Amino acid sequence: MFIGRQQELDTLNKLYHSGKFEFAVIYGRRRVGKTALISEFSKEKDTIFFTGVETNAKQNLDNFSRCIVEYDTGIAAGLSFASFQAALEYVFELAKTKRLLLVLDEYPYIARASKSLASTLQLLIDKNKDSSKLFLILCGSSMSYMEDHVLAYKAPLYGRRTAQLKINPFDFFEACRYFTGFSDIDKAFAYGVVGGTPQYLMQMDDSLSIEENIKNTYLNPASAMFEEPNNLLKQEVREPAIYNAVVTAIAMGCSKMNEISNKIDEDTSVCATYMKNLTALGIVKKESPYGEKSSRKTIYSIEDNMFRFWYRFVPENTSIISRGAANLAYKRIAPEYGRCI
Repeated sequence: MFIGRQQELDTLNKLYHSGKFEFAVIYGRRRVGKTALISEFSKEKDTIFFTGVETNAKQNLDNFSRCIVEYDTGIAAGLSFASFQAALEYVFELAKTKRLLLVLDEYPYIARASKSLASTLQLLIDKNKDSSKLFLILCGSSMSYMEDHVLAYKAPLYGRRTAQLKINPFDFFEACRYFTGFSDIDKAFAYGVVGGTPQYLMQMDDSLSIEENIKNTYLNPASAMFEEPNNLLKQEVREPAIYNAVVTAIAMGCSKMNEISNKIDEDTSVCATYMKNLTALGIVKKESPYGEKSSRKTIYSIEDNMFRFWYRFVPENTSIISRGAANLAYKRIAPEYGRCI
């Protein structure tokens, strides 16, 4: 079921119907629904949709070649282009006479393995943008890579994009559209427990109670949610152990930089770097009193509901949960989780 994202769809469709070369960058955290958005947008459109994998350049090139061959049946089956430049030149040539959508999903995986890809795209865009009807979409889940290597001023592709869309989690009202079977109160609890990330919303079953949902997700070692925050941090940052400590400290009530620093036994200057990265990822929120210049009054909280709930209740109950005692774990967290949400 696809819901929401109407503004993003309208933007993409407006670009598509311009009839000229367009280059959109779509990025956002994992699980937020970027691929679902592009899939919905590309329905009934001539599309070459290639998803990069974390492998070497040759394997990604072979996979990309296969996507082109599947689209253009006039090419000999099994053909593999000699380089990404040759493959992209062929796609640009196809787009000279008709509107063609080229999606490079998980672009960071492709670009990390093929160091010259960004420069190749820059060259081909500059060469073909005035005569091409290609609509190019680069999509990525690595926020830091997309911002530093695609959108940044010093990046080869800077100045070539015609649009950029940062995909954020749903707000409360959008998220409620998933939960037709919940009461209004339970919708509020569900949003407080998992937030607005579509993949997490899909883990909630609105035919069950909130208690049963919590037991089936956070308090179940076999569920997809049980290790989700750890897995996400490992994919986004280089030192997940320290980031884990920072988020845990905030979840346990530390809200000022000196409190967080003392809790994890790190200098405030070190903590500031971690806080900056967590804020950029949308996990932590920074708030300062209006008109106040002193950073000493700045407070930090966990912005992502799933992270806030998980870090507050799962780590301290891991030993109980691992024994399959979900009922006991729930009894321990029940008196507090409503206030936490």
